[in-house]
Amino acid sequence: MERPHHATLFVEEAGIVSREVFEGERIMLGIEASRIAATALPGTFIHVRCGSEFLLRRPFSLMDADPDSGRISILFKVVGKGTRLLAAKGVGEVLDIIGPIGVPFRPDEGRPRALLLGGGLGMPPMIFLAARLRARPSFEPLLLMGSEIPFPFKASPSRILVPGMPDGVIGAMPSMEDRGIPTRLASRQGYPGCFHGLVTDLARAWLMARPSTTRGEIALYACGPEAMLRAVADLAHEYGLPCQVCLEEFMACGVGACAGCAVPVMTRKGPTMRRVCVDGPVFDAREVFGRDRVAVA
Repeated sequence: MERPHHATLFVEEAGIVSREVFEGERIMLGIEASRIAATALPGTFIHVRCGSEFLLRRPFSLMDADPDSGRISILFKVVGKGTRLLAAKGVGEVLDIIGPIGVPFRPDEGRPRALLLGGGLGMPPMIFLAARLRARPSFEPLLLMGSEIPFPFKASPSRILVPGMPDGVIGAMPSMEDRGIPTRLASRQGYPGCFHGLVTDLARAWLMARPSTTRGEIALYACGPEAMLRAVADLAHEYGLPCQVCLEEFMACGVGACAGCAVPVMTRKGPTMRRVCVDGPVFDAREVFGRDRVAVA
């Protein structure tokens, strides 16, 4: 089965319109990029030239894209020379970016209860997806996020009741709750109001509390470190739920030419390789993490 992706990429000279700094050398940038903002979908990403001295661009998942304002936002952590240079840029400076790139999440219309899991720097695409699902009356998103360093927002007690949540788990992301999106947080660091454990443990606790008759309404969507995504895939298999995962992978060209980001997957025709940049970054979890279970087209 052919995987849909963005056939049109835009190269934009995009101005930085906002910049926020968070603990753990994490930076959030608001960027004016009208053509990308008009076409981007949750799960897609942009490729940014961090500086003229770097030959290769860096990929960044989108945390938001607003067609009305023409703005997009990204959240990233300083991990090397390229991201350090990008982190030093300020409001008014211009970035050379390409996007939107990749296969987005494909919401399951037959399963309105969308359970979204974001871990670490995998939170941005899940925030984007939650907002887009909330705008569609047929979906009821629940956003769970995990982090072992302080969250890139000030958590507050949730104002939205979520049946099945463990007692005392009330920490939430205010900007999402303002949109009517229930959120809960997980960490092993003992942060107030957070579930003590991994975000996948919190998801399991919620699923265990749900009546088994409602499982046919639930679909999983996740982004985060590989170990987390494997655990999400295991959880989906255990409960018989469809699951889409957004992979995080190093990339060179970002447009499918070099195949440097290729990962092994299993299809009905057997094992093959797929490029995360253009065949993904969103995949059916069974393709990537379920090779001993069910192959997919």
